[in-house]
Amino acid sequence: MAEHRHQRSLKLRIRLCSFAALGPGKADLLAAIDRCGSITAAAKDQGMSYRRAWLLIDELNRALKQPVLATSVAGATLTATGREVLDLYRAIEIKAQAAVACELARMEQLLADELPQAPEGCTGKKSPAPCS
Repeated sequence: MAEHRHQRSLKLRIRLCSFAALGPGKADLLAAIDRCGSITAAAKDQGMSYRRAWLLIDELNRALKQPVLATSVAGATLTATGREVLDLYRAIEIKAQAAVACELARMEQLLADELPQAPEGCTGKKSPAPCS
């Protein structure tokens, strides 16, 4: 069965420094931590291990002047820096999408009516689990 058309979109990745970037994965992880209140629940929500989530957060913390999370025995919350980084990323994402909307629409017109299905095992990201 072929894939039906859907709206194309950008995946924005901002290079912060030589060793760190901020893209949709880290932004979604920050949003999940904000929503779930813990790194463990957010990692599960995003379909990744706790270790992977912690390494992504640590990479951001090393690149920024202030940490993005405050942790305690009760869980984790975004710091003011973490909130600002997430808000700025989402704002840039919206502006970038709007800036290339015409080109994306034109690109959509060039695509086949039905695209071939991805090979088995190449389905992409797992469906996120609900926060627990």
